Amino acid sequence: MKIFCILSAFALVGTCATPKYSTKIKNLEDSITIVDSATVIQYANTITAKELKTQLYMISSDQFGGRAPGTYGHKRAEEFVMSFYTKENIAGAYGEKQYIQTVPSEFFQNKTKTTNNVLAFIEGSENPEEVIVISAHLDHIGLDKKGNVNNGADDNGSGTVAMLQMAQAFNLAKKAGKGPKRSILFAHFTAEEIGKKGSEYYTLHPAFPIKNTVADLNMDMIGRVDDLHETDKNYLYLIGSDRLSKELHYISEKVNNTFFNINLDYKYNSVGDRNDYYSRSDHYNFANKEVPVIFYFNGIHEDYHKHTDTAEKIDYLLLQKRAQLVFATAWQIANQEHRVVLDEHNTFLK
Repeated sequence: MKIFCILSAFALVGTCATPKYSTKIKNLEDSITIVDSATVIQYANTITAKELKTQLYMISSDQFGGRAPGTYGHKRAEEFVMSFYTKENIAGAYGEKQYIQTVPSEFFQNKTKTTNNVLAFIEGSENPEEVIVISAHLDHIGLDKKGNVNNGADDNGSGTVAMLQMAQAFNLAKKAGKGPKRSILFAHFTAEEIGKKGSEYYTLHPAFPIKNTVADLNMDMIGRVDDLHETDKNYLYLIGSDRLSKELHYISEKVNNTFFNINLDYKYNSVGDRNDYYSRSDHYNFANKEVPVIFYFNGIHEDYHKHTDTAEKIDYLLLQKRAQLVFATAWQIANQEHRVVLDEHNTFLK
C-alpha cells in the first residue's frame, strides 16, 4: 500500500509538471514579436532566383576545379566572393577590403595546404558588438579519381550564393537607414569537407569574441529536394535550433509561419539520430562554444559528392524561398530588442 501511494504521488507530480512546462513554452512563444514585418519582406524580395542562378552557375563551373581547400580552384572561389563584396561595398571582417582569415597548413593533420576563410561584415547600428554569423562552406571535394570536376552546385554552391544575396539585401537596408541593429558576419568557411576545419579555426581565433556571437545560421545544401520529399518540395530540414536556445527555435518558427509557410522538417534533429547531421557541418563548432545554431539542409540526394551535382539540377525558386527564410530569421535576431537567450538564462523557462 505504501509503495502504491509513493508511485501515485510521483505520477501526480509528473501530471502537474507537464502543463506547467507547456505554459512556460507558450509564454516564451507569445513573447516573440516580429519586427519590421513590411521592411523585412521588402528586402527579402531582393533575393531572386535569377541572381542566385547566375552566381551559382559561375561558382559551380569547371573553372573552380571543385574548390578543394588549398588548391588553385579554391583560391579562385575566394576571389569570386571577395569581388562580389568589394563591388557591393561590403567590408571585410578585418577592415574595408580585408576579408581573408588564413588557416595555415600546420592546422591540418593531412597534407592540405594553407587555405582561407572569407569573412565579410556589416556593422550594426545600435549594438555593433553583438554579432550574428551567417555561414556556408565555400570548399568542395575537388576532382574525382577519373579527373571529373566535382562542381558541388548544391554542396555547397547553394549556401554560398544564398549568403551573397543575403549580404546584398542587408547592405541595401543599411544604406537606406534600416538596420541591422546588430552586426552580421558573413562567413565562407574553408575545409568543411575535411572535418569542419575552417570553422574550427575561426572559433579558436574569432574575428569577434565568441561571447558576443549571438547565433550561427549555417546553410549546407539548400538547393535540391531529397527522395523523401519528391511530392512535396516545400520543405527544409532544420537541425539544432532548439538544442541551446528554445527562443531561437521559436523565433525561427514564428518567422516562417508569418512569411513563408515552409514545412520545417525536424526529422534529423533528434538527439541520437544515426545520421548525426548535427555534428557534420560548420555550425557544430559554434554549438561547442555554446553559441545557438540552426543548420539548414535539404537532405542527401543521388548526386551527393558526385561530379553530377551540377547547377542545372538546382530548383532556383525553392533556393530563393529558403534563402529568404534564413535572411528573415537573421533580420529578426539582428533587430529584436534583446539578443537571443540561452535556455539556462531564459527567465521564461525558470
